[in-house]
Amino acid sequence: MPQYMISYLGGNQPATPEEGKQHFEKYKAWLASLGSAALSPANPLKQVHTVNPDGSVTSGGITGMSGFTLIQVESMEEALGHAKACPFLDIDGSLEVSELVQMKM
Repeated sequence: MPQYMISYLGGNQPATPEEGKQHFEKYKAWLASLGSAALSPANPLKQVHTVNPDGSVTSGGITGMSGFTLIQVESMEEALGHAKACPFLDIDGSLEVSELVQMKM
């Protein structure tokens, strides 16, 4: 069965701690709704650095990706359905859904 990565891009920080708690409760409910489809449900990123083609390293990323979730479902349509229900969209974040390619070594 195919695996998909849902990448979190952008999004606004909560204005208050209470707003943050409310959003986190929605997010936890969404993750629970994924059930066994969630392979790796919540993976926030921090201390992002970019290694440039010349080998130099700069602080920060170039994509604005703040985290990801890995799911395993039957189709891209099903993966997109799960993404459309994600409360990250409520904080003006965007989601990219990508099918992972299984490499044979």
